[in-house]
Amino acid sequence: MLTVVWAYRRTGKFAFHVLTGALETDPRTAAVPIEFANGVDAVVAAITNALAAPGARVLVGWSFYSPDAIEMTAELQAVKARIDDARVLHVCGGVHASAEPEATLRAGWDLVAIGEGERLVRDLVLCVQHGGDARAVPGVAALVDGVLRKNGRAERIALDDFPPFGPAHGRYGPIEITRGCIYACRFCQTPYFAGASFRHRSVANVREWARWLVGRGFRDFRFLTPTSLSYGTFAPEPDLAAVEALLAGVREDIGPDRKLWFGTFPSEVRPEHCSDASLRLLKRWVSNRALILGGQSGSDRVLASSARGHDSACIERAVALCVEHGFVPHVDFLLGLPGEEPDDVEATLALMDRLVTKGAKVHGHTFLPLPGTPFRKAPAGALSAEVRRRLRNLASKGQLYGQWEQQEVTAQAMVEVRSRQRRGGDSGGSDSSALNVR
Repeated sequence: MLTVVWAYRRTGKFAFHVLTGALETDPRTAAVPIEFANGVDAVVAAITNALAAPGARVLVGWSFYSPDAIEMTAELQAVKARIDDARVLHVCGGVHASAEPEATLRAGWDLVAIGEGERLVRDLVLCVQHGGDARAVPGVAALVDGVLRKNGRAERIALDDFPPFGPAHGRYGPIEITRGCIYACRFCQTPYFAGASFRHRSVANVREWARWLVGRGFRDFRFLTPTSLSYGTFAPEPDLAAVEALLAGVREDIGPDRKLWFGTFPSEVRPEHCSDASLRLLKRWVSNRALILGGQSGSDRVLASSARGHDSACIERAVALCVEHGFVPHVDFLLGLPGEEPDDVEATLALMDRLVTKGAKVHGHTFLPLPGTPFRKAPAGALSAEVRRRLRNLASKGQLYGQWEQQEVTAQAMVEVRSRQRRGGDSGGSDSSALNVR
């Protein structure tokens, strides 16, 4: 008897909801027990309970973002220190593990799932249930005699073929409407994990799940996408007809009194997609009056070197248009990007100052050298004392928010871990050949 235990945390929880939905909706795996265990004690308890059954096997699934890798490695080690049993298989997936399979395995996981998990998790569960070699499952990587062995990459899916969450287990979340991203910004993991092209969930499928949620009393509806106004398109230009078909259809299904959120958390709007037409469309259908804009830098040189795809003037135009149409723009900025010089920093801070006077808010981040990205080997983002002073001044006025200070610490810790891996002879580096961007 196999039990699946998710090492369940707030960050990354929606990935577990999707994997749960994949198992629920396959008749071969629908009956497999699934436990959601938050924290070391809960994981240990779930494993212990599962192992009490005759012939028990336990698959413990882990998934996390790169900034959480150090903490989650410590949790894995704490769990294994308390339960060392050959019947327990620890599997790690997600963007970090896919980019750093060898380092992840050497940190203590038994297997790494490379790529998208919906089909892979079904294959893996079926293999373990039937006593097969889990290392042979497509998309799985393992250490064999101390050497990394990869069995390809999990197949990319069509979103309509899988539910956006785990309905039978009551695990919900935003409906993923688009996966992959054509922009391939050099600091972002999304296109290097999910592909540098768009895959969209159909309007009919989104509406089906929206109606399902209405039937269970939900009143807030959000979507997951790397760039909100790219829904329905496969090119840089928005397809506003497709966006309106989506929003108008969902609004019809949920009625006028429920909340429809779009272009806000957990997604964003690219500044070049802000136009009179797109903002009129949003204002007609959505409930939010805040929009998250991905600005990233006030330096045209840094924007170009990051392959961002727009300039700083575009950010200013977008903010002005948002305000004109009654939206409050929240503009993301990424400080400490590779190659940033003092003049670039000043350009970014000056742009922040101009934008807040026009009615925007600023969301500040510090650059993290994320595995699997072209900037993975760059130095950690670092802020000078003067930059910190100016950011804190904006924050004190309620004009800026974010975790830039904690992210600066995290970035340095990530670089130190990478350095230790190199000194220890562990390649552990991002396996760009496995990322298969296109």
